[in-house]
Amino acid sequence: MKRILITGYKASELGIFSLKHPGISIIKKAIQKRLTPLIEEGLEWVVVSGGWGVELWAAEAVLDLRASTYPELKLAVITPFLEQEEKWSDDKKNSYTSVITRANYVNSITKTKYEGPWQFKERDKFLLRNSDGILLVYDEDTEGSPKFMKLQAAQIAAKHDYPIITINAADLQNVAEDEQDVEHGDQWGDMDAQHPSGPTDYEEI
Repeated sequence: MKRILITGYKASELGIFSLKHPGISIIKKAIQKRLTPLIEEGLEWVVVSGGWGVELWAAEAVLDLRASTYPELKLAVITPFLEQEEKWSDDKKNSYTSVITRANYVNSITKTKYEGPWQFKERDKFLLRNSDGILLVYDEDTEGSPKFMKLQAAQIAAKHDYPIITINAADLQNVAEDEQDVEHGDQWGDMDAQHPSGPTDYEEI
């Protein structure tokens, strides 16, 4: 797999409205954990459309991996339309601009600003057609926007070799608990398992 598409919930679907929400770092670490073995096996490109939520955080996670360990890893941000960040807050715009300026490739499926839902459909078709597999931050118990992409990916996978990798609520909870162990130097032993005190309740996802 040379090119993987990453998508998942919008920030609002996760109840995340602050850039400082502790859940963001957990999601980014979970994505890095899944990407690392794929990079070792030859992954070259990560593709996102840069929406506010999992997609933008995935882009930041990729850029962190590129800066720290895998300088050859490339990031493509392919948006559904021009200036998708136009109505975002200044903080979100700054995060978006930081990603865009460091990405290896940036383009838009349609060369206009937002006109209608059809632009998202065109984006999905293009991204699926131009990737070798997909990584979804999505839990079957909590439906949301990633459901539609997963259904389309499943249709492709039924006819072609197109891996579908998911990160669900349990995966995020495991990463959160691992981070707690690191923070506390695992000094509490098994108490963490009996009384989890993660930064947030990922069962909500």
